[in-house]
Amino acid sequence: MFRFRSLLLSPFLLLVSTFLLSQSGAGGGAGGGGRPQSTSGSSQPFYMPPFDPNNNRGNVVTPSTASDEGRIEFRTQAILVQVPVIVTNKSGNHIHALTKDDFRVLENGKQQKVSTFEELTATNNKLPVTPLKPGQFANLTLSDDQPRTVTVIVVDTINTPFLDQTYGRRELVKYLAANLDTSQVLALVVMSSRGVRVVQGLTGDSEQLLQVLKKVSGELPPNQGTSMDVQADAATGDLPDISTPPGAGSAFSYMERFVEYGDAIHAQFQQQQAIETTLSALRAIAWSLSGVPGRKSLIWATSGFPFTISSPDVVPGGYLSILYEETMQALAQAQVSVYPVDVRGLTTLADASRSGPLSGQQASRLIANRAWLQQSSIESLSEFAEMTGGKAFYNTNDLATAFKLAADDASSYYLLGYYADRKNTHAGWRNLKVQVDKKDVEVRARKGFFVTNATIHAEVTKTSDLSYALSTPIEGTGVSLTVEWQGIAGDGQKRKAVYIAHMPPNALAFDPTKQNELNFEFAVVAYADSDGKLAATSSMNYAKPVPEAQLAALKTTGIDFRNALELAPGRYTVRFVVRDNVTGKVGSLTAPLTVN
Repeated sequence: MFRFRSLLLSPFLLLVSTFLLSQSGAGGGAGGGGRPQSTSGSSQPFYMPPFDPNNNRGNVVTPSTASDEGRIEFRTQAILVQVPVIVTNKSGNHIHALTKDDFRVLENGKQQKVSTFEELTATNNKLPVTPLKPGQFANLTLSDDQPRTVTVIVVDTINTPFLDQTYGRRELVKYLAANLDTSQVLALVVMSSRGVRVVQGLTGDSEQLLQVLKKVSGELPPNQGTSMDVQADAATGDLPDISTPPGAGSAFSYMERFVEYGDAIHAQFQQQQAIETTLSALRAIAWSLSGVPGRKSLIWATSGFPFTISSPDVVPGGYLSILYEETMQALAQAQVSVYPVDVRGLTTLADASRSGPLSGQQASRLIANRAWLQQSSIESLSEFAEMTGGKAFYNTNDLATAFKLAADDASSYYLLGYYADRKNTHAGWRNLKVQVDKKDVEVRARKGFFVTNATIHAEVTKTSDLSYALSTPIEGTGVSLTVEWQGIAGDGQKRKAVYIAHMPPNALAFDPTKQNELNFEFAVVAYADSDGKLAATSSMNYAKPVPEAQLAALKTTGIDFRNALELAPGRYTVRFVVRDNVTGKVGSLTAPLTVN
C-alpha cells in the first residue's frame, strides 16, 4: 500500500509596484502546525500521488465521459489548433516541399481554413546547452529554439511482465548500439508503480544513454503472477459465477471459481491503479517536453494499454476522466506523438497458469475472454498511438527495428494551424482528419483533441496542477524557470536561505482580455533529506494588470522574484513550481540545498 503526500496550498495576493518581487520571512518548520508530512524514512521524497478529482471541480460530480459536460463557454477570442503532420511515400520516405494548398484539415468532418503553415526539418547541429553557475538550477537549458529530432524512451514496468521487460531492454540496447552516431536528442524514463523517474535527461550523447540503459533494472508489475484468464475477467467484467452452491457441482470446481472471482476483483483494483499511474506518468513526461521546440517521439516499451479504448472520449472510471483529458491535452500541447512498442513480440493465447479440468462452457468463456483481451490490447495501443499522431508496433520480434522506425519518424514534418470552431460549444472529443492532394502518400497526424472545461479553462485544474507538480520529480518546462541560491543569512536555530527565481521574457503569457494581466502561482516546498519530512513551504499568487509603460521592459528582461526559506542546518531537497494561470502551463525544478 502506498502512502502519498498531499499538499494544501493557501496562495495569498502579493501587491507590488515593480516587477522585482520581494518577500521576506517565508517558510516554516518541519512537522508543526498541521503541515503535511512526507513518506517517512524516505531519502527520495518524490513519488507520484494519486489523482484527486476533488482538487479539480470542488463538489461538482465528475462526468464519466467528456461529452457528459454539456456545453462549453469559450472565453477567448480565438483558439489556435496546431497539428503536426508527417507525409511519407509508400516506402516510408518523407515528402518535402508541399504547400498549404496541398492540405485539407477536417474537424468533425467539416473543412477548416488553414491559417498557419510551415515545413520543419530537425537540425543536425550539436545540442546546445546553456552553462549554469554554481548554486544555479534551471528546468530548461537549451540555448536555441530550433526543432530537433527528440526521442524519449519510456520503459514501462507497470503494464509489462518482468521477463518482457528484460527482452525489451535488450532490444533497446541493440537499437542504441547500432545508432550511436545519430544527431538525435534522446532521453530515458522509467514508468513504475511508484511513479515516473528520469534516468537520463535530454542528451545528444547516445553512448551515454546506452551505458545508463544497461544499468536499469526491472520491477515486478502489480499484476505479475495474475493469469491471463483473471486479467480477462477483470477487463471484461465477466466474473466467474459463484452463486451456485457447491452441492450443485463439484466442490473443487466451485472453489476454483471462488478463488478466480476474488483474484479478478483484486485485478480490477490493480487495473484502476495502473490506469491512474500510467496517465499521470504520460502527462508528466509531456510537461517535461512542453518547453522543448518541435515535434517529439515518445517510444513506449510496454506490453499493453491499461484499459480498452472503445471510444476516444471514454475512460473506465468516471473519476479518471479529467486526468485522461488533461493527459491528452498535455501530449497535444507539447507536440508529443506516442509510439507504443509491444515488447511481448509475437504473442499467442497460451496460458499454462491454470490447474484442474475445464468444463465445455467454462472453457469457451475463458478462450473467448483471452481472445478479446489480446485483441483489445493491440487495438487500444494502436488507437492511442493514432490519437497522438504516432504509430503502434506489435506482433514482431524485431523490436530494435521498431524502435528505429519510431525514432526516425520526427525528422521532418509539416505544422498546420487553424482556429477552432467556437460555434460548436459541445464538450467532448473532436475528430481530426488531414488529407493531402497527392497520390500514393501516407499521412499521419493526431486523430483529434478534447474540448472540455479541463482543457479550455485553465483555472479548473489549477490546484491539482500545483499539487502534482510539487510532488513529482519530473521537471515541467512549460514555463522556463531558473533558481539561484544567494546564500545563507542569520545564525540562529533557523537561518534564511535566500534565492532568486527568474522567468525570462515570454515565459508567462499576458491576458489581453484583462488589460494585459499577468496571473501566475509560485510555490516552494523543502524536504529534509535526513527523514523526508516537510521542512518549509512558501506560496504566492500574483494577478495584476501590467501598466503599458512597464510592458515593454518586462517583455525584454523577464521577471525576477526574490525570497527566502527559513530552515535549520541540514541538507534539503527543494521543489520550485510556477504555474501560468492564463495558459495553464507549468514550470518546475528541484534545487538541492545545504544549510550550514
